[in-house]
Amino acid sequence: MLSEERRRETLEILRTDGRVLVRDLARRFRTSLITVRKDLESLHHQGHLERTHGGALPVLAGALQDQTLQEKERQHRQQKLRIAAAAVRMIRPGQVIILDSGTTTTAIARGCRQLRGLTVITNGTNIAAELADSQADVILTGGSLRRNSFSLVGPLAEESLSKLSADILFLAVDGFDVSYGLTTPNQLEARVNRAMSEAAKRTIVVSDSSKFGRRSLSLIIPISAVHETITDRGISKNDLKMLRESAIDVMVV
Repeated sequence: MLSEERRRETLEILRTDGRVLVRDLARRFRTSLITVRKDLESLHHQGHLERTHGGALPVLAGALQDQTLQEKERQHRQQKLRIAAAAVRMIRPGQVIILDSGTTTTAIARGCRQLRGLTVITNGTNIAAELADSQADVILTGGSLRRNSFSLVGPLAEESLSKLSADILFLAVDGFDVSYGLTTPNQLEARVNRAMSEAAKRTIVVSDSSKFGRRSLSLIIPISAVHETITDRGISKNDLKMLRESAIDVMVV
């Protein structure tokens, strides 16, 4: 196969699957890891993809882009559903949990609809809508609506969170750089997420593996503030090793 043919097929796989891995492409094309890495570097410099550790992501999934909730909903759907199911199994009757407005946390909210004795604190109007006719008690933070994410942000949201206490925060993020921390493109969103972490006894990050190795505009919390992470099998061995060395419990689903 010619290099141009490999690269065109690589881009087609990327459009279909939402990411590509070096080892998978090497097997598919029956070529060396070095050759695949050169292909990805070339495509990266041409602006066709975003190079990451162990593979590549679409340019549209760039860490600085503030995507809409509908756009995020279509990405890595099966991984998010498995992560959400694992998160729901961790919840106990009578607990108070916090959910931000992400797509993975929306899936968690759907899984909580039949749970009794549960209180859910959220800044997500989408989360509140999912739980409106459920068994859960729902507390909305208040604040100004961000239409991109259906989330409530600003001083009202931050102040209400400062007066509440929860057992667990399930936090979905845009970027998870193991050496830096959790990030999001919007500064107001980052402040509210930080207030959520401060209000919870335990912060659990629910993140599909495509978020690792990416750093967005605004820092939410450093890695030291994370207690546990639920992710999928696409996480790199290096990121998994660094998380565990940082005394963070990791569940791979």
